[in-house]
Amino acid sequence: MAVSLGLEDVFIKYTGLTYIDGNAGVLRYRGYDVNDLVEHTSFEEVCYLMTRGELPSKKQLEEFKASIKEHYALPEHVLELISVLPRDADTLTMMETAFASLSSGDYKWSKENDSKQVPVILGENLGIISNIYRHKMGMDLKNPDPKYDYAEAFLMNCFGKADEKKVMAMNAALVIYVDHEVPASTTAALVASSTLSDMYSCITAATAALKGPLHGGAAEAAYKQLLDIGTPDNVENWFKTNILDGKKRLMGFGHRVYRTYDPRMKIFKRLATELDQTEEQKKYFEIAKKLEDLGVKEFGAKGIYPNTDYYSGIVFNEIGFPIYMFTTLFGFSRVLGWLAHVTEYVEEEERLIRPRAVYTGPDKRDFIKIEDRK
Repeated sequence: MAVSLGLEDVFIKYTGLTYIDGNAGVLRYRGYDVNDLVEHTSFEEVCYLMTRGELPSKKQLEEFKASIKEHYALPEHVLELISVLPRDADTLTMMETAFASLSSGDYKWSKENDSKQVPVILGENLGIISNIYRHKMGMDLKNPDPKYDYAEAFLMNCFGKADEKKVMAMNAALVIYVDHEVPASTTAALVASSTLSDMYSCITAATAALKGPLHGGAAEAAYKQLLDIGTPDNVENWFKTNILDGKKRLMGFGHRVYRTYDPRMKIFKRLATELDQTEEQKKYFEIAKKLEDLGVKEFGAKGIYPNTDYYSGIVFNEIGFPIYMFTTLFGFSRVLGWLAHVTEYVEEEERLIRPRAVYTGPDKRDFIKIEDRK
């Protein structure tokens, strides 16, 4: 019996959310090209699109924003919980813990309940991630200011300031990372939702899957490569020693679906040039470009190109975030995609996800009591 390791090319649901053409490098949310959404919409508009099916009118958007902002303020027990976690703890562990603490065992799935719960969780999400950053930085925790829209409110709560370029880049990053069909974390969320577990528990399950370096952690790994290379003059030597001769994985390259340039990578690369760069940041961007050229030359014929994580760490660093926040910033955006997928699945095609395994162990064996075993 054939087994698809990693569930590669196994379809587990129907979806009206995200379309990917891996050969042409196309990504669309509900039919809209990701480039158009990054260029012309706010993250809140994309939240509305993904969970309600259409882009909102001005009135609908303002009402939706208000419902999100109402929940920027976290319950006191969540703030207390974040504050007592070890400051050197992994940020995704903090995220996972915070969402688990909000879990309600009596949640009843319905389109009406789900529609009300989504903006609540999106607001709480902003409060959780910004306060994780504050805690890691040794600052007192505080709730985001509801006078600001999503991306700006997040940066203001993290840094106390946010210029227009950084708000634009943060909004773009949030839109870029919203969804990508059913990678590992979304699959984990779907498995949890198929049991009719609550939304917070689904997010907790997804966050646990996001921790791995082959999924959410790829941006951190790709950025650490640049630090390891050190200077633009060392790129060729590093590539030969580590990738060609050492047979190590080139982090930030390759994707299970794309066989050409990841369209999200192109946006992140452009954003990196539009943000103000320090001399050090310019150096790492130059290293990234040279490494990209070598990687494409070596692996492009095999359909291995830079993915979204290749330049995203550079953008997050230019906005002001340290490496340990990169994966959690991915999760910050992807919460929306998880919510969109679990509500779609439960509302339209809910069935307990229960796959099978092909048994490869021994045939029936006679039991031997312990005193008779040699």
